[in-house]
Amino acid sequence: MRYEHADIPSIADEYVLGLLDPRETAEIDEAMHSDVELRAAVAAGRDRLLPLDMALEPVIIDQALWQRIESSLSDRQETDRPTMRRPTNDNRSNTWRNAAVGALAATILLAVGLAFSLMRTVEPIVVAVLVNEAGEVQAIVEDFGNENAAVRLLGDFDVPNDKTIQVWTLPSRDIGPVSLGLLKGVHSARLATPELPTPHVDQLYELTLEQAGGSPTGRPTGPILAKGLARLPR
Repeated sequence: MRYEHADIPSIADEYVLGLLDPRETAEIDEAMHSDVELRAAVAAGRDRLLPLDMALEPVIIDQALWQRIESSLSDRQETDRPTMRRPTNDNRSNTWRNAAVGALAATILLAVGLAFSLMRTVEPIVVAVLVNEAGEVQAIVEDFGNENAAVRLLGDFDVPNDKTIQVWTLPSRDIGPVSLGLLKGVHSARLATPELPTPHVDQLYELTLEQAGGSPTGRPTGPILAKGLARLPR
C-alpha cells in the first residue's frame, strides 16, 4: 500500500488494531524492514494500546450470526413487500450483509476509539526500566498509582512450568517489598495492584522467579531476573 509521511501514525494504529486487510498487513510487515519511522510508529502504537490489549478478550463472530442477520432481514423484506417477487439473480442479501458488516465495524471502531481516547489521557505516574545483572534492559513497568500497573517484557526469560514471574515494588523501607502480581507465562500484562502510597522517584521495582502461585512468604524468595528504579515520565 502507498502511504505518505503524514499518514504513518494513523496507518500504524490501524496496523496495531488489526484493521488492515491481509494484503495491507503483509505490505506493512515488509515496509517496516526498511522504514524506520513506520517501525517506530508501530512500536509506539503498541505501547499506547497495551492497556486496551490487556483489558479486552478477543471475540470471534461465527457464521451463525450472519445467517441469523440475513434470515431476519429476509423475513422483514418478505413482510414489507408481500407482492414482490425476488429475481433469481437478487443480490440484496449481500447488500444487507455488507450493510450489517459496515454497521458492526463502525460500532466496534467507535467503541475502540472511545476506549483508546480515554486511556490515552491516563499517564503513568512513574516509569521504571528494569535491567538484569549484565545491564541489559529486560522490562518496563508503568505504575499509574491507581491500583493499576503495566508490565512490558522486553527480554527473553526461561520460566519452567513449575515457576512464575512475580512483580514487586518497594514503596518504602517501613512497608517492605510488596507484590504487584504474577505474570501469566512470559507475557506483558496489566496488573490490578494492591492499594499503595503514590509511587515516587527512585522507588524500586523488580521481577523475581518464584514457584507457581507466587512466593509463599509474601516476600521475594527467588532469583532476581531484573530490577530498576522509578523515574518521572517527561
